[in-house]
Amino acid sequence: MACLSTSGRVVCGSRRQQTHKFLCHLFGRQSGYATAVSSSGSGSGSQLQWNVNSQQYQLERRFHGLSFNPGKDYLDLLQNSHSCSHNLKYSQCSKTNLRQHSSVHTQQPAGPVREIQIDPYIILDDELKYFYDDVRDLLQSGTSQPELDTIASYYFDGQGKALRPMVTMLMAKAINYHLNNESHQLVHKQRQVALFSEMVHSASLVHDDVIDQSDFRRGKPSVNALWNHKQVTMAGDYILSIASIMIARLRSDDVTIVLSQILTDLVQGEFMQLGSRETENERFAHYLTKTYRKTASLIANALKATAVIAQADDNVAEVAFQYGRNIGLAFQLVDDMLDFVSSTEQMGKPTAADLKLGLATAPVLFACEKYPELNPMVMRRFSEPGDVERAFELVHKSHGLEQTRFLAKKHCNEAIRLAQELTESPYQKGLQVVADLVINRLK
Repeated sequence: MACLSTSGRVVCGSRRQQTHKFLCHLFGRQSGYATAVSSSGSGSGSQLQWNVNSQQYQLERRFHGLSFNPGKDYLDLLQNSHSCSHNLKYSQCSKTNLRQHSSVHTQQPAGPVREIQIDPYIILDDELKYFYDDVRDLLQSGTSQPELDTIASYYFDGQGKALRPMVTMLMAKAINYHLNNESHQLVHKQRQVALFSEMVHSASLVHDDVIDQSDFRRGKPSVNALWNHKQVTMAGDYILSIASIMIARLRSDDVTIVLSQILTDLVQGEFMQLGSRETENERFAHYLTKTYRKTASLIANALKATAVIAQADDNVAEVAFQYGRNIGLAFQLVDDMLDFVSSTEQMGKPTAADLKLGLATAPVLFACEKYPELNPMVMRRFSEPGDVERAFELVHKSHGLEQTRFLAKKHCNEAIRLAQELTESPYQKGLQVVADLVINRLK
């Protein structure tokens, strides 16, 4: 596989090899990379693979994979294609793959910005591999009602982007590297925060389906279309309760306070979405605050929680929070833009959905500057016949989509700047790549 960089040069080799090459370059072990690659060849026996029996599988599930010291263990493992380190306690290595592919896959960006691409989903494979299995186990263990478990687990099928847990674990491991504290126990606690972030997100989707009366989500019938409103609402509450119990077991008041803010913001954001403002400036400020509370707060506070639990100072915690806030705002801005330009098949849900729900998102608010006739439509929430179609047309005739993308890119650039304040590591580089994934995503 070859990918074309923005400089026009072709970067050859698989994404996994590019990651390996970067790691070796970063830690001054170029010769190690040459050894690893030259010994691999191009056939099916080109890399390493962990083969574990059922007992070891349970061990891996418990510790969610291996944590390597990037400066030593990772490169030592690459150079030794026949045996594993005694400290890793795995019985056998073969020469096929370094590890099995994760059940979570990345959305390919339209084009990489940096020369050497780090794939966040690959470097976090150990943390994400059994992620949805663990969520389903938590939900199943908390109830004796099979139907409740079925509804609550419905969106944890591994088909989502898993953006929130991925970014949470990237920040966690970048901070751990920055603090020179990469213990298994700390990573395990931070992974609970990542689980919490995805569970709260999915619970909000379940509740949104009830509020919006959605019939389709993630390319399949929504929970709202399959079960009655009361069942679905209670299933969303159940997900939140299990997530809250999990966090309570961390026994950290500071982390609990930070994560509780997510739930407060989500509810307030939903209430804000029910209303609108008279003047154009008030509407845009209202929209940005609502977007932060409904989308960005979850990412920002989850990332901050990983810093708090690592006992990072206030400056590092603020970097984590602001990075998450900017990524969250950019993600929603792109989402609002895609609602006007992507097909139903790409998005996995109907397009122009926001207009049909009476919502004026960034593209509409920007379009109001050129077409003031949109203002009364916004105030009546596109409720009159022809409003949705006319608003859709005017947004495309204006520069609303370009302005929305420009604002999203500004937030991504700020996120990159914030990530660069942490010590350089594969995870810090991964945080910068996330900005590429967000701004270039197609769904």
